[in-house]
Amino acid sequence: MSKTIQLPPVLERYELKYKIPWSYVEPITQYLLNEGMTLDDNNKLTTIANTKSEGLGYCRFDEYSVKAEADDYFYQVGSLYFDSPGYEFLQQRIGGKEIRFNMRIRFYGDGKKGPYFLEVKHRTGLSGVVTKYRATAKDHQWPHILTDPAFRPPDSDSAGEKKNKELFLRLATTYAIEPKILTTYLRRAFFSTIDEYSRVTMDVHMKYRPQSDFILDNTYGMTHYDNETIYATNTKSGDASVVLELKCMVGEVPYWMLDLIRRFELQHSGFSKYASATLVSHFDNGDWFMPFDRETCFAALDD
Repeated sequence: MSKTIQLPPVLERYELKYKIPWSYVEPITQYLLNEGMTLDDNNKLTTIANTKSEGLGYCRFDEYSVKAEADDYFYQVGSLYFDSPGYEFLQQRIGGKEIRFNMRIRFYGDGKKGPYFLEVKHRTGLSGVVTKYRATAKDHQWPHILTDPAFRPPDSDSAGEKKNKELFLRLATTYAIEPKILTTYLRRAFFSTIDEYSRVTMDVHMKYRPQSDFILDNTYGMTHYDNETIYATNTKSGDASVVLELKCMVGEVPYWMLDLIRRFELQHSGFSKYASATLVSHFDNGDWFMPFDRETCFAALDD
């Protein structure tokens, strides 16, 4: 059984990210579905005591995961990230700027067919609030929506859709954005069955391709950047090739999310697919994830 959620054009939420090992994927899945399973002291699946009294069904697979049952409930997600010619968005991310944003095109599947989603993600560091502005580009609008200076949102768009498209296009012009990198991954996703909005995702098999055009076909030229030992820094396990993300409404962190964090002893670490893929593409040995002068990154990026 899946749960279909229609997200608003503008969504404010908390986003908590954790780097976890593969061995946690199934136990966390079982916990979310609340089928009575958790990890024991040896990281083995074991039955949760008094499962029924704890309540059944914190979450269900989202509609995309349900459709991907044949692929173990993992579906493919892709993003084409944009930045200014001087990588201003990346520098803000690496420098830890408290108020920052990035821009991307989000799509599902192999990228050969829309719809495509124009997204601006704005993060306020002090509050931890992420605001996502999303608009849709149909097949016949891509990539002209970005390459044609005369493009204007059609009158048939809703007010929110039109406003978000105009925001994306305005920022695109202001920062002279250009395609930088294409990323893909497989996602297993859940929606809460007991909260107005809570979402859990687990992303695996992360890949990238340096990109200077608007081609979204990701069936060729992709390279893995989910090196287990690189991302295991500051984690309890020896590997961390999976990105777990907990998402909920601002000021409404569900008790079961807190319990999930406690049960699996999760350590909040944060993770940027754009930054990680871009820097690994320039430092394929993973040097970015070791202590060193960050200015080295920018010197190499400018070469």
